[in-house]
Amino acid sequence: MNINIEESWKTALADEFDKEYFIKLTDFVRDEYTSGKKIYPAPIDIFNAFNLCPFDKVHIVIIGQDPYHEPGQAHGLCFSVRDGIALPPSLQNIYKEIQNDLGCPSLTHGDLTSWAQQGVLLLNSTLSVQAHIAASHAGKGWEQFTDAVIRALSQRTGLVYMLWGSYAQKKAEFVNGSENLILKSVHPSPLSAHRGFFGNHHFSRANEYFVKQGKKPIDW
Repeated sequence: MNINIEESWKTALADEFDKEYFIKLTDFVRDEYTSGKKIYPAPIDIFNAFNLCPFDKVHIVIIGQDPYHEPGQAHGLCFSVRDGIALPPSLQNIYKEIQNDLGCPSLTHGDLTSWAQQGVLLLNSTLSVQAHIAASHAGKGWEQFTDAVIRALSQRTGLVYMLWGSYAQKKAEFVNGSENLILKSVHPSPLSAHRGFFGNHHFSRANEYFVKQGKKPIDW
């Protein structure tokens, strides 16, 4: 199948695109976009996380669940919204932790493209959603595809996995913790952030890990 995804990812995930589940998934997503329903993100942005962060450039994996499902928010990067869009509560809490952890403010807008360009794979488990209906494209095959993404990355070493919440933690169960840095905490949602997201120091710990490897730290 002709999938509009960055070439190194196309190679790493080549076995997936002709599998029955993926063919059914693409048929479903195509039908959703052409049905007259409002689907997010725009089709051109579905693989934005991959196109901005090639396979061999990935240093950090952050796993979200669903794209944002309100107008103007989703653009293919988990937790991220385009410049000019109000910051969602979870992203506000991520920025608070960055400031508390590193002693300096993070971005002044919600677009995390600069993170992706530095090697942060901002991966949602499900890559599309119907407007106003959370998890509306769950169980259609996206999860199987993004599991394959993590399995492909698990062949590499020296990566950092930031796993926020039980859903993300299950997603990386096959990652080798002795060959990578796995950081776990509760989700940054306002419902849970005060139970361990604040104070988890994931951003400084990731950068310290990279410095020890002789790699450039992330500019958060």
